[in-house]
Amino acid sequence: MTATTRTTLITAALLTATAVLAGPVAAAQKRPPGVPEGEVSIPVAGKTDVATSHGSLRVLKPHGPFGGARAVVVMTSQGPRTTVRLKVTGVGRTAAGRTFGAHLHTGPCVAGDGAAAGPHYNTDVINGHKPVRVDHEREIWLDFTVGPSGAATASTAVRFVPRPGDRAIVVHEHATDHHGTAGARLACLPLTWH
Repeated sequence: MTATTRTTLITAALLTATAVLAGPVAAAQKRPPGVPEGEVSIPVAGKTDVATSHGSLRVLKPHGPFGGARAVVVMTSQGPRTTVRLKVTGVGRTAAGRTFGAHLHTGPCVAGDGAAAGPHYNTDVINGHKPVRVDHEREIWLDFTVGPSGAATASTAVRFVPRPGDRAIVVHEHATDHHGTAGARLACLPLTWH
């Protein structure tokens, strides 16, 4: 074996050992391998899907505080995680200080027909998991409290991506309890994506 070959083999062995050790050390320091200490690594995300809807809320129960209300919802899914943001404006001032439940439902938003929206979108039900659990991790809950100006916001993040379809964000009469119930359906906003 020549000196050049020996030097090449030793160099290759050292590089391999460094690479093998760098991974666990970087992981312990919460850095990807190959990123020197003190430098920032910005991960490149996979595919991102966004669904949005905005406009007047469709009234499901007459004479409620949502007759002139408008809303915007933005749902962003990236990898196995979904973030949903809701903003409601123009709610009747008599509702100031009240908390309303709001959820993603499986069906469409049809004015005057709360039943058309179907049940809450529950990832256990959709995927056939038993027993079905009802909570803020398996459903999209967006409860909001109306401010003095008639506006409210809500946001949530879940570890699933809802399947595409004609869906609805439904506003309920009460805050959501630990069983997922929130009373009568007062208004809805359509949310469709394919």
